[in-house]
Amino acid sequence: MTAPRRVRVLFYVQHLLGIGHQVRAAAITRAIQRHGMDVLYVSGGFSETAHDLGGADIVQLPPVRAADATFGTLLDASGQPIDDDWKQRRKEALLTIFDAAKPDALLIESFPFGRRQFRFELLPLLESAVGRVPIAASVRDILVAKNDPKRTQSVVDTVNAYFDAVIVHGDPRIVRLDETFAGAEAIADRIQYSGFVAPSLADAPQEARSGVVVSAGGGAVGGPILRAAVPARALTRLSDAPWRLVTGPNLPTLDRKALLAAQNVTIDTYIENFRDILCKVAVSVSQAGYNTVMDLLATRTRSVLVPFSRHGETEQTRRAALLSQRNNFQVVAESDLSAATLAAAIDAALDAPPPDTSGIDLDGATKTAKIMAELVSGRPFSGRL
Repeated sequence: MTAPRRVRVLFYVQHLLGIGHQVRAAAITRAIQRHGMDVLYVSGGFSETAHDLGGADIVQLPPVRAADATFGTLLDASGQPIDDDWKQRRKEALLTIFDAAKPDALLIESFPFGRRQFRFELLPLLESAVGRVPIAASVRDILVAKNDPKRTQSVVDTVNAYFDAVIVHGDPRIVRLDETFAGAEAIADRIQYSGFVAPSLADAPQEARSGVVVSAGGGAVGGPILRAAVPARALTRLSDAPWRLVTGPNLPTLDRKALLAAQNVTIDTYIENFRDILCKVAVSVSQAGYNTVMDLLATRTRSVLVPFSRHGETEQTRRAALLSQRNNFQVVAESDLSAATLAAAIDAALDAPPPDTSGIDLDGATKTAKIMAELVSGRPFSGRL
C-alpha cells in the first residue's frame, strides 16, 4: 500500500541585506518538518552562508539583494539594478514553482508588512493560491515604524483579501503587534502569536566564562561596532582576556581592511556554532537584531546591545529598550558609540546579572508549525498546546 502523501508547505523567504531572516526561517522550517510536514523552501536572496533546513527541499529563485541599508536599489546576480524584464522572469519562475509543487499551505516571510518591492510577484502568487490553500504571513515581533496611513491601509487590505493568518513571532506580554503597526485592530482576527523563535536554552555555567565576543550579524551595517571595539578593549577590565570579532559575510571591504591592524584579537567572518561561543564568553557586544537577541537570551549571556538605527530604522532600538528593562542588557545608542562608551557598557555588563528568560515564550518555531498544521486541517489554532 502506498503511504499517504505528507502535507507540504511552500515557504517563500526573501532576505535582502542581513542573514537574520534566513536564520529564523530555517528554524521554522526545521520545526514544521519535525511536526510531520514537508517544506519546499523557496529562497529569493543570495546564499552567503549555509543554513540547516532539516532536509527540506530548496528552490533558488534568481537572487536579489539590497545595494545598501536604505533598501532603495535592488541588485541582481551580476550586481545590476533589477528591471521589468528581470521581474517578469522571476514572477513566472515563482508561479511555475507553486503550480508544480501543489502545496497544501503557503507561508510567506514578511509580506505584506515588509518586502513590498516584491508585490510584482507576490500579488500574482497570492491570486493563484487564494481559495486553493491556506495562506499565512510570517512576521517578526517588531516592525519598523511607518507613519503612512495609505501604506497601513494597503497592508490591511492585502491581509484581509488573501491571508488566513498573520503569525507574529513574538510574545504579546513583551510587545504586541499593535504597538508598531497601526492597522493591527483591523486584522485582529488573523493575528496569532507564536512566541519568539529561539534556540533551546543552553546549559552555560556563568562561572566558567571568559573573554568578549563582538559580532556584526551579516556585517553589512556592523562596521561601527567592530571599529569601536578594537580601541575599547584597552579601556575595559577585560583587556587581558581573549577577544573575538565576528564580522559577518557582508562587512564592507574598507571596514574589513581596517580590522587587519587589530592586535591580539581573533577575527572570523562567520561561525556556524555561534551559540557555543556565546556560552563561553563573559560579555557579548552586538546589534539588537531578532536572532542575535534570541541567542543571547537562550545562552543567558551578559550583553551590550548597539541597535542599528540609521536610515529611519526603529526596530532594533525598540527591541533593545524593551529587553534591557527586564533582561539586564546594557544599551549604547549608535549615535553615542565610541571606544569609551562601549568600554563602560562592557564593564557594566560584567557587573550585571545574566539575562532572565522567565516569563518569556521562546518556543515560537514549534508553535508556528502547529499553527500551520491547524490551518491545513481547517481547525483554528487555540493557542493551547
